[in-house]
Amino acid sequence: MTKPVNMETHIRILIADDHSLVRRGLIALLGGHQIIQIVGEAADGFEAINLTEITKPDVILMDLEMPRLDGIIAIKKIKGENPNCKILVVSNYYDDDRVIAALKAGANGYLLKTTMPKDLLAAIIEVYQGGAPLDPAIMHVVLRHLTGNISMDENVETDELTERELTVLKLLAKGYSDQRIATTLSISVRTVSTHVHSILRKLSLENRTQAALYALRNDLAELDHE
Repeated sequence: MTKPVNMETHIRILIADDHSLVRRGLIALLGGHQIIQIVGEAADGFEAINLTEITKPDVILMDLEMPRLDGIIAIKKIKGENPNCKILVVSNYYDDDRVIAALKAGANGYLLKTTMPKDLLAAIIEVYQGGAPLDPAIMHVVLRHLTGNISMDENVETDELTERELTVLKLLAKGYSDQRIATTLSISVRTVSTHVHSILRKLSLENRTQAALYALRNDLAELDHE
């Protein structure tokens, strides 16, 4: 169920990154938003695990390359003990091995540190609400990994999709979050969610990643390489 976000919402954020300058920057960037509450900062995986138990964050912004205990192991341990905690990776790395390992460990989303501030905030809200925001470059890695590993009916036609649903499908394939789709199309996030559910139902797909893969396999869209 999607969690409502309004001016009374306080999304509790734990920042895990071994660079103090990055942590300070994220705190300065996010701390001014009324719906964000920074509850702690960790310099390595061990601190992230310990602070998760103490502060009970809603969302952890997790770097991967950290001393003592890296982010991937920390993600697995945290999700094992706190399955409802959302973990959004924010990293410089987008090589296949690390991306897939992080997602398999339980990361709920994956952004690059080049992400624009407004897109970071939108991704935090999306992951808090149960979404899985992925940077377009990360979506490319995921789709490449999944190609050949997902069985789908390639004969399914898109004729049943409305023009707006087809547009939403194309944006999904570009790795756009619900918030970004809403902004692009000047519609509400709730309306985007409704369209996504309808697309999955009509195409007999299980999730938005499969929808993106379907669109790319059928030349309905191309990935952004911004």
